[in-house]
Amino acid sequence: MRRSSLARQLLWTAVSIALAKERKANEMVSNDQDKIRIAREYFMRADQGRPDILELFHEDAEIYFPKFGFGFGRQSFLEMVKGFEGSLEYIQHDYDSFTFIPSGDYLVVEGTSHGRMSGKSWAGGKTPGGRFCNVFKFRDGQISSVHIYLDPDYTGDDEPRFRWGKNRQW
Repeated sequence: MRRSSLARQLLWTAVSIALAKERKANEMVSNDQDKIRIAREYFMRADQGRPDILELFHEDAEIYFPKFGFGFGRQSFLEMVKGFEGSLEYIQHDYDSFTFIPSGDYLVVEGTSHGRMSGKSWAGGKTPGGRFCNVFKFRDGQISSVHIYLDPDYTGDDEPRFRWGKNRQW
């Protein structure tokens, strides 16, 4: 009788552990999908110049952009964007070609964009500018940090720093 009871107990424990692992895996997938959805929404709102992009950010969010440095708080995102006033005519991220790499509270997004700045066009993968990698961190269902890594010389005007020439694959 005792062996049967012990066997049942062990079986029940094994089943409980397996179910808990499955639930956790499903929660992670769901959580990863939520992060991807928020990141996609970030890019769409950014491309459309929508002020409600700030709703996606935690109030004390950290922003990093090359040549801007670090900003703190939602409003710092707008401060960073203002640096493009008068020169950025439009930007469009290529949503369908994004690569998403989730890990815990983080989501890395690699992709390309195309657009026009100061009368010159760029297209990631075809011109030197337009490839990027963003590292998002999430807290409470919002973006708590975004570090944007790219060459801010979208249109390739910084000729002296093309040390290997411009006749390359982009």
